[in-house]
Amino acid sequence: LVFVLYFAKSAELAGVKEEEIVVPTSISSQDLWRRLVEQHPRLSVLQGQAVLAVRQQYVDIDDQLVTLGDGDEVAVVPPLSGG
Repeated sequence: LVFVLYFAKSAELAGVKEEEIVVPTSISSQDLWRRLVEQHPRLSVLQGQAVLAVRQQYVDIDDQLVTLGDGDEVAVVPPLSGG
C-alpha cells in the first residue's frame, strides 16, 4: 500500500489530493504512471510534463525501476509555472 499525493494541477485533474493504492514492490516509474492515469484518465494531459517523487526523490517517468515499500509516499508533481 503506497500513499499517492497529488499537487497543484495534478490534484485538480485527479479530483483528489491524496489516495492509497496497491502496487507491486518493484515497478517501473512508467508503469506506476500508467496505473495512475488508468485511475484518473484526466492526468493524461500531464504526460511528458509531470514527474514523480518517490520518498521525496524525483524520478523521471521512464523504464527506471522503483522499489516501493508499504507506506511509501509517491507524489505527482506537475510542471511548475515560472514567473
